[in-house]
Amino acid sequence: MIVCVSVVTLALASTAGAQNEWMKVPNNPRTVPLWPDGVPGAVGQEEADKPTITIYLPAPAQATGTAIVICPGGGYSGLAIDHEGHQVARLLTSRGIAGFILKYRLGPRYHHPAMLQDVLQAMRYVRGNAAEFKIAPDRIGVMGFSAGGHLASSAATLFDDPDGTLAGMQPTLSARPDFAVLAYPVIVMGDPPAHSGSQRNLLGEHPPAALVAKLSTDKQVTAKTPPTFLFHTTADAGVPVENSIRFYLALTKAGVPAELHAYEKGEHGVGLAPNDPVLRTWTDRLFDWLDVHGLMTSK
Repeated sequence: MIVCVSVVTLALASTAGAQNEWMKVPNNPRTVPLWPDGVPGAVGQEEADKPTITIYLPAPAQATGTAIVICPGGGYSGLAIDHEGHQVARLLTSRGIAGFILKYRLGPRYHHPAMLQDVLQAMRYVRGNAAEFKIAPDRIGVMGFSAGGHLASSAATLFDDPDGTLAGMQPTLSARPDFAVLAYPVIVMGDPPAHSGSQRNLLGEHPPAALVAKLSTDKQVTAKTPPTFLFHTTADAGVPVENSIRFYLALTKAGVPAELHAYEKGEHGVGLAPNDPVLRTWTDRLFDWLDVHGLMTSK
């Protein structure tokens, strides 16, 4: 039997393998409790009641001094902790960026503001330990996927909101991200582009209209919102691309530096899309954007 293999197919496979070498890079992450002195408003002592941070640090010779808090998605009811968490952190560290995966509280066990408190505490934790992690305290971003993208956009817009601030939160440390990366994010609450499951898990069954409006993060963008990179696909049937478009338009209206990449094809929840020769290029565009903002080289 004669087997014919396309040269193009072999070339693509070889290129994909080379580009995905970061997935094989050994890492020794460690996980620490986000609230070592007690979780605010905890309803129990199970794993679901204990938010954590998993720390990935780049090799010292590669380190850029930049760090990103990573918020995996999962509709605010679960966490896609591998392909929107650990894979992301490994890619970032391969490019000299420290990654901090946030395991935040979820609905329906918890509702807002527990999730906002967790992500803002994570920002303060990373900034407060910048010297230990050898990162710059003014080069700490937030990144989120799907519902995690909503949480990241909440950090980018509601970083000084009273709902996210507690007495033990080191008030001298800012929780404002220096930049944001939103991948197919949930942004809108209430309106037709909203992801109803994420809204229900975050806000409950019958949230007041004012709270729905407050958590529609496109409505909370101001000139203080940090520079933001957005990635989405037009074919996304889970979270319509209009979510990213609305946030992008709000950013440009407020004069905030922003970049949006909306690919034509691709389903929801692709993560880094390491095996898709087209969609995986979104991370190349991200690193280009970070480079433009001076975040890919050490100071």
